[in-house]
Formats: sequence, C-alpha cells, structure tokens
Amino acid sequence: MLTALIRKSEKYRHSFSPFRAQIVTMPEYLGRRFGGERIRMYLSALSLMLSVFTKISTDLYSGALFVQVCLGWNLYLSTVLMLVVTALYTIAGGLAAVIYTDTLQTFIMIIGAVILTITAFNKIGGYANLEQIYLQAVPAKTIPNTTCHLPRPDAMHLFRDPVHGDLPWPGMTLGLTILATWYWCTDQVIVQRSLSAKNLSHAKGASIFASYLKMLPMIFIILPGMISRALYPDSVGCVDPEECMKVCGAEVGCSNIAFPKLVIELMPSGLRGLMIAVMMAALMSSLTSIFNSSSTLFTMDIWKKHRRGASEKELLLVGRIVTVILVVISVVWIPILQSANSGQLYVYIQSVTSYLAPPVTAIFVMAVFWKRTNEAGAFWGLMVGLAVGVTRMVLEFAFPPPRCGVFDPAPSVLRSVHYLHFAIILCALTAIVVAVVSLLTPPPTDELVRQTGRHSTTERNSYYESTLPGTLV
Repeated sequence: MLTALIRKSEKYRHSFSPFRAQIVTMPEYLGRRFGGERIRMYLSALSLMLSVFTKISTDLYSGALFVQVCLGWNLYLSTVLMLVVTALYTIAGGLAAVIYTDTLQTFIMIIGAVILTITAFNKIGGYANLEQIYLQAVPAKTIPNTTCHLPRPDAMHLFRDPVHGDLPWPGMTLGLTILATWYWCTDQVIVQRSLSAKNLSHAKGASIFASYLKMLPMIFIILPGMISRALYPDSVGCVDPEECMKVCGAEVGCSNIAFPKLVIELMPSGLRGLMIAVMMAALMSSLTSIFNSSSTLFTMDIWKKHRRGASEKELLLVGRIVTVILVVISVVWIPILQSANSGQLYVYIQSVTSYLAPPVTAIFVMAVFWKRTNEAGAFWGLMVGLAVGVTRMVLEFAFPPPRCGVFDPAPSVLRSVHYLHFAIILCALTAIVVAVVSLLTPPPTDELVRQTGRHSTTERNSYYESTLPGTLV
C-alpha cells in the first residue's frame, strides 16, 4: 500500500513535495530534516503512545458507553463487538475502504446530528429557554454544604475568566491552537489522508472543507449536550457517587452520557436506530483511521529501520499485530480513563494532549520556518518537553480531581496552572531550549535543509502544476 505510493512518487522527485523526498509520515519528515534516527524513532513511539491514551481508549470507551446507555449491554461486551466490526472492514479494505466509509459516514452523521439538534431545541423551547432552564437545572440528590451541583454561572459564555475559568480564554485561543497545530499538521491520521489525495487541488479542497465541518460541533454537539444537562439533571448532572454509579457506572460523574441520553429520550424508534448507527459510524470511522495510521507509523518508522529488507507482506502482518497490541493496551486503560478528570472525556483528551503534544508542535514549526534549527536542538527540546510534560501528567493521575465534597490533596501548582495554560508554557519552554541548543551547536548542513525545505519559486510552481500520486489502495 505505502510502498506503492513511494514507487509512484519517484517520477516527481524534481518537484517540491513530500513525495520528492519519499516521505510518508511526519516523524520521517523530521528525520530527513535533521538527520539521524533518534528524533524519528522517538516521535513514532510518542505518536503510538498518544494513539493509545487519547484516541483508541477514548473511542472504545465512548462507543461502548453509547451502546450501554442505548441498548443496556455490558460495557466490555460492547467494546469487543465494536472492535470486531471495525477490524473486519479495516483489515479487509485497507486505507481505501477507510476513506470511502469515512466519507459516507460523515454525511450520515451530519444528517443525524441535524435531526437531533432540531428535536432537542423544540423540546426545550429554543435558545432563550435553554439559557434559563440550564442555569436552574439542579439534581434532586445533592451533597450538603457544597456547590458542585450548581451549573456554572458562566456556562453561556464562550470566553471565560482567564484564571479561574474551566476553559480560560487564553488557553482556549492560544493553548488549543498549539494542540490543533499538532493534530492537523503532524498527526498521522491527517497526514495520511493528505498524502493520499489525487492531486494538490484535492488536498487543499479537502482541508478547507474539513475546516468548515469543524464549525458544526458548537451547534450539533455542544448545544445538544447542554440541553441534555438541562432536561435530565438527575442523570447527566448527578454529583452523588452512589447515584452516579446507578446511572452510568462511574462515581465521578455522568456527563459523558449526555448525548446518548438525549437520543434515547427524544428520538422515536426509527430515528433512534438511525442515531445509534450515526454514533457507531462516527466512532468506528475514527477507530479505523487510528488503526491504519498507527500501523503505518510502526511499520514505516520503526520496523523498516530494523528490517530494511522486509517484504510488503511482512509489513502488513506486523502492522496488524501492532494494531492488536495497541487495542489490548487501550482496553486495559479504560478503567483508569473512567475516573480521570471528573469523568469528562473531553477534558481528559485535551489535558493528556497538553502534556505530550506541545513539544512536537514547537519542533515542527521551528523545523519549517527556522533553517538554523539543528538535530541537537530539536532532540534536547523534545527531551526537556517530555520530562516536564510527563511530570505534570503523572501528578495529574496521582492527584485526580476529587469528588464533590471531598478534600483536594493536590499540590497548589497543579490546580493553579490550567492544562491549556500549561500547553502554552510547555511549547514556549521547548522553543527556548531548541533555540539555545541550536545556536550553541553547529548548524545543519545545506543538504539537510534543502531536501525538505522551501525551494525557489520555479520549483514551487512546477509542483503546483504537477499531479501527485494517486490514492492509496
């Protein structure tokens, strides 16, 4: 699959593109940019780790939770069934099947989300009523002498307090930009799709189309979730551990069931089946993308370095074995995920990403825009960023947010520095280390910069006029 892409790309070696350098992953790009293998190997391992902690485990858990709420099945039985169905068409069809099913499922998801959102707003009586009812939605069973059962007074504000807000506006604007740069520019799930485009125009058009789709979650995900919290405060907004265990099987809270709860309560039987299909399609679509990109990362950036003469059949087998191993680790991680970050999946994903991804963003941006960045600077920047980020992540898991009414023993620095603010600090720290070490050590050779850098206008124009290799199959 990928070797076919590389072979096809050889005739475009005179154009400025990742294909000219025969690059198929972001770690491979940085490996070519800086020379040596340690950066490439580290980034590949980090990407696989992020896949386990922030993608596969969360997708499996959220999908199984949705099935559990909608159909009453056991959480782990739902996980296994979802894995079996996903694995069947991923292994059978490869990346081509993943892309085609993703495209179809996207339109199904949008249709289903529109139907649910309209139904939910009709139920609550419009946006004006949502604001009023949401701020008054309090569960019947509360914990005495606490306020955690009360909705946040700033719930209807997009830009919240820069220090005490649950999503402070500096973190929302700059911190999330750092995380988004990591995901949209360097994550293999996105990179692989861009490289599979038929030509440059298709790659650009798909990116622009995806950016418009990213505007939809505010209307079709966030607002329906708030409606669910307003309509069903005893379940979605529960705070008592015993009550939450009855509702969703987690003591820390049940906000994760907001969307499936809305589906079960509001949708008629036929449309309920459509929405279940929509959610399962969304989750399996995400899983197939992660499975495919993770196997590509391991086989191309790690396995081929130790087995240079490996056949395509061997690479395919190794990729499937690695996928199975990642899935097993992810399933084992689910119980930890259930109780992390007050049981809120979004907060869990963004916080873990904030501890591990900002150094990669700093390295990638500096590698592209500052020719003086060298291998030593990039490597030590990554190592310092990893040490600081993992320290914060370990503290986060050692001192999880306490349940309502329970004393918080966490160090003050852990609670006073929001995870999105930490992402900004970590990215800046990494950039400083990279700059200092790069200036104190010899610059990279012209050949290293030239083979992956920006070229002359003539070369760029020849690239724009060319047609890139076809879709991966």
